[in-house]
Amino acid sequence: MGWIDRLLGRDRASAKPAKRPMGRNFAAAQNSRLTNDWPTSGLALDVYLRQGLKAMRSRSRQLARDNDYMRQFLRMVRRNVVGPSGIGLQVRAKEPNGTLDVAANAAIEAEFAKWAKKGNCTVCGRFSWLAVQQLVATAVARDGEILVRKVRGFPNRWGFALQLIEADHLDEQLNREFDDGSAIRMGVEVDKWARPVAYHIRKRHPGRSGDAGYVPGQTHERVPAAEILHLYVPEYPGSGQTRAAPWGHSAMMRLQMLGGYEEAALVAARVGAAKMGFFVEQEGAAYGPGETDSLGNMISDAEAGHFERLPAGVDFREFNPNYPSGEMPYFLKAMLRGACSGLGVSYNGLANDLENVNFSSLRAGTLEERDEWMTLQEWLIEDLHDGVFAAWLEMSLLGGALTLPFAKFDKFNAPVWNPRRWAWVDPEKEINAYAKGVGLRVISRREIAAAQGRDLDEVFDALAAEEKLAKEKGIVLGDPAAIAGQQSQQQPQQTSS
Repeated sequence: MGWIDRLLGRDRASAKPAKRPMGRNFAAAQNSRLTNDWPTSGLALDVYLRQGLKAMRSRSRQLARDNDYMRQFLRMVRRNVVGPSGIGLQVRAKEPNGTLDVAANAAIEAEFAKWAKKGNCTVCGRFSWLAVQQLVATAVARDGEILVRKVRGFPNRWGFALQLIEADHLDEQLNREFDDGSAIRMGVEVDKWARPVAYHIRKRHPGRSGDAGYVPGQTHERVPAAEILHLYVPEYPGSGQTRAAPWGHSAMMRLQMLGGYEEAALVAARVGAAKMGFFVEQEGAAYGPGETDSLGNMISDAEAGHFERLPAGVDFREFNPNYPSGEMPYFLKAMLRGACSGLGVSYNGLANDLENVNFSSLRAGTLEERDEWMTLQEWLIEDLHDGVFAAWLEMSLLGGALTLPFAKFDKFNAPVWNPRRWAWVDPEKEINAYAKGVGLRVISRREIAAAQGRDLDEVFDALAAEEKLAKEKGIVLGDPAAIAGQQSQQQPQQTSS
């Protein structure tokens, strides 16, 4: 062995293998053959939306047309976020001494109710204010977003109307960056602080035939952001999110596959119920004349109690798919529970399945779901109702629909919105708890009425009218407090017996 070999051999022997760092990273950040399909890119959300928003919106709409579970989800959104009567308005303008300006509040509420009727509040004249709320809630859940344009100077009594604009009119492929830090991101023009400045809206719906590509000044209209309410539920802060995906985007693949699975199972059940089969000929055997059709297919009639004698050499083999099988209900429940988690609703409500539920579990799921509905109600009030009311009030004061001084706009711009609420899960216990709360002065009657989606002034007016009518008819009404006290005293006796 030469000195070079000895030197290299000694170096190789003295060299120690490098130690692989172990346990120095989060498990979710490790790369291995098990995580190769798990993306690790840190792109802004807008990048993903630009690539997939159109496809997600189209597929969400297809599910809304053809998938029973998606249709039920959208009905749940309408019922629980908006409700049958919409989100009610109560104006609480106050005098300098803190008392309510009853006359002004009543006048504003009455005028808003007139504007809210069908034919007045939208430029097309097709929708009432209630319908606008329902359409907005449905569109945001299905498409992820919607635009509402505030049209000032519209030729009606109030000089104001709304235009509903589908998200398709915002071009996802219209993107530009400017030297001053401003940009156009998927049709939304923003300044260097990511504050919307204008919306570049397609003049024609891209789904209509004959729509050309983007031509500046021809196919897009630049609308100032002050005229637009861009309604969507944000999920990312800062400048990373300009648009929004459908609410059910994480559940859409599961719902699509589940719909195909149910269709295949239904077809298999129908085929299985038909009890079909095949005639198999042995070599040298065949049906005689008249037993085949023009294409050579064997003919066999099927009727109740009928047995057919097969010719010699012909055998019958039954075809029975034997499906759906017993595990199908359990599989459907498992898949639907996952979809419900993605949609943010309870399984029992989406699937209309109240089997094997008890009061406690149903109550827990109902209360948790209602918290989410109330969160969405507050979002809708803040993003839609407050903006619409302020613009309507401004134009109504300027145009003379309201004979109130415009200089006191800030005073009159005091809406209180009463969203829908739900029946008590355990009415007796909850009403007793409210009664104790009023007695201890830890809750007000107005708060109790608001919790039920009621206006306390309207409740008191109804009670006063009821007592007045009873007095005119000579009917003596019992004291509600005394009746409640008698019932609470009788309850332990009934329980003990």
